[in-house]
Amino acid sequence: MRLLGKHRAFMMKLKLLVVLVLCLTIVVSPSLSTVRAQVMIDMSKVTCADYLAMPPDKSRIFSAWMSGYFNQKLGYAWVDLNAYARNIANVKQWCTSYPNETVMTGLKWATAKQNQ
Repeated sequence: MRLLGKHRAFMMKLKLLVVLVLCLTIVVSPSLSTVRAQVMIDMSKVTCADYLAMPPDKSRIFSAWMSGYFNQKLGYAWVDLNAYARNIANVKQWCTSYPNETVMTGLKWATAKQNQ
């Protein structure tokens, strides 16, 4: 009888340990899968050559970020998708002529020209 009681106590502890391990796995697993290297980019130092060499998906993200940044600076609170596409084409064209300049320099020049 005494042996049976010890076996039950052992099995309860084992079940508790298994449940705790499963709970811990459930809690920790999502946080491990979302861990990613964080990279900081100084957007003001991206050259035109860097921009033109970006793969299309990175170029779209960079273009959207820069567009949002400069539109906010100019006080725009709306998005004109036609103007956005035109602006990207213009910046890329400007960048082909000035590959060593920063994209930020080109955008500052273009926005200063718009404000005159």
